[in-house]
Amino acid sequence: MANTRFHDLNLSNTTLIVTDIFLLVSLFYLSFHYLPVYYPEYFHGLKSLPLILHLFFFTLPIQLTLLAVGLYNEKLRESFSGITVRIAVAIVLAYILTFTLSIVIPPLSLPATSKLVLYASAFAVLVIARYIAISKQYEHIGRRRVLLLGCGERATLINTCMRRKKDRVHFELVGYVPFKGDKETQDPNMNKIELTVPLEQYVFENGIDEIVIALDERRNNLPTESLFHCKMQNILITDILDFVERETGQIAVNHIYPSFVIYNNHNKENIFSRIFNWLFNSALALIILAVCWPLILLTIIAIKLEDGLKSPVLYSQQRVGLRGKVFSIYKFRSMRTDAEKNGAQMATKGDSRVTRVGRIIRKYRVDELPQLFNVFRGDMCFVGPRPERPQFSEEFEHHIPYYSHRHRVKPGLTGWAQLKYPYGDGMDDAVEKLKFDLYYIKHRSLMLDILILIRTSEIVLFGRGR
Repeated sequence: MANTRFHDLNLSNTTLIVTDIFLLVSLFYLSFHYLPVYYPEYFHGLKSLPLILHLFFFTLPIQLTLLAVGLYNEKLRESFSGITVRIAVAIVLAYILTFTLSIVIPPLSLPATSKLVLYASAFAVLVIARYIAISKQYEHIGRRRVLLLGCGERATLINTCMRRKKDRVHFELVGYVPFKGDKETQDPNMNKIELTVPLEQYVFENGIDEIVIALDERRNNLPTESLFHCKMQNILITDILDFVERETGQIAVNHIYPSFVIYNNHNKENIFSRIFNWLFNSALALIILAVCWPLILLTIIAIKLEDGLKSPVLYSQQRVGLRGKVFSIYKFRSMRTDAEKNGAQMATKGDSRVTRVGRIIRKYRVDELPQLFNVFRGDMCFVGPRPERPQFSEEFEHHIPYYSHRHRVKPGLTGWAQLKYPYGDGMDDAVEKLKFDLYYIKHRSLMLDILILIRTSEIVLFGRGR
C-alpha cells in the first residue's frame, strides 16, 4: 500500500509526541538542577546513570498513559476541559505506576514532596502545551491537498467513510474530476471540477500533493501519461481503497475484489510463534488477574446482593473461534436470568434485560474479566475480532461478503474494531465492524496488539463500553 504509516501515527501526532517528550525531559533536568538545594542529603553523589534511569522512569510512564487516555488521537472529539481531565488522569496513572516501580526498585524512589512537585509541574506544562497546540491547529501539520479522479460509486467512499470534519484532519479534498463511465450519484457534497487544462498542469498549478484514483471504469479511461508526469514530480498517487484504508483504519469490504483474499499474504504460524503467543497472553492474563482480583470479588458480591445469594454469577455462551471452531465463553452475568426465554437475541443499546449492576460492569468492561480463563485455555487472545454466537455468525456469513475471513485468527477480548467503532447490534453494524477486523487481520503484528491494548485503557477508564 502506498505511503503506509504505522497505525494512526502521522506527522501531526508525531510532532506532538516529540514536543511532549522534549518538555518532560527539560522539566526533569530543570527540576534536578533545583531539587538538590532542598534535598542535599538525597542527591549528594548522584551519578549520571541513576539520573538517566530516573529520567526514563519519569518520562516513559507519562508517555504511555497519555497514549492510553487517547491524547495522541487528533480525531478525538473532546473539549479543552475534557482534554485537561484526560491529562490529569494520565498524570495520576503515571504517578501510581512509578510509585509501584519504586517499591520494586527502591533506588528509583524520590522524596515524596519533590515527586509531587515534579508531577504537578508536568501536568501544568502538558496542559499549556496542549492548549497552544490546539489553538495553532497542530492536527493540520503535514496536511495534504488531495484531488480525486472520479465522481461515481467508488468516489462516494470518501463521504461514506469520512463524513465528519475530524475524519479529514490530515487532508484537504480539493475536488472530484468526473470521468466517462462513472456511475450516476446523487451526492450534493461533491465539488466537481471540469478540467480545461491537462491534468498534470492543474495539479502543479493548484499545489496538489496527492491524486486518488476512484474511477468506476478504468479500462481505456485512466490518464496514464498525465499520471506518469505527476509521479515523476513526486505527486503521491493512491488507489481509493488504499486511501480509505490509510485514513480510516478499515477495509472497504463492499468494494474489494476476491484478489484481496487470494493475494493478501498471511504468515503461517509455526509451533514456536503459537507457544510465544500463548505465553504472552497468559502472562498478561496473570498480571491482570493479580491487579483486578478485588474488582472481581466486588462484582461477585454486587451481583449476589442485587439478585439473591442463589443467583448465578457467571454465564457461558457458545461462540465461534479460530477456523470456525465453537467454544464456550465466560462472562459475569449482566442480564436477568430469564434474558433469553424467547430464544437467542442480540443485546441492544439500552437493553431492558440488563440489570443495574450489569449496566455498570458492561460500561467498564468488567463483565469480560472471566474470559481470562478462555485466554489461559487458548480459546482466545487479548487482541482479535470479538467472537460471535454461531446462529448470528451463520447469518452474517450468508449476507456479508468475506465475513468468514475473520475466523482466520483467534478472537480477542478487545480489538481494532472496538477502538474504532461504537457498540453495535445489527447487520449494518456487523458490516462496519468487519471492515476494521479485516484491517487488523491484514496488518496483524505484536506492535499493533500492544497499541490496541494500551488504547483499550481509554475505553475502560472513560466508560466507553456498552
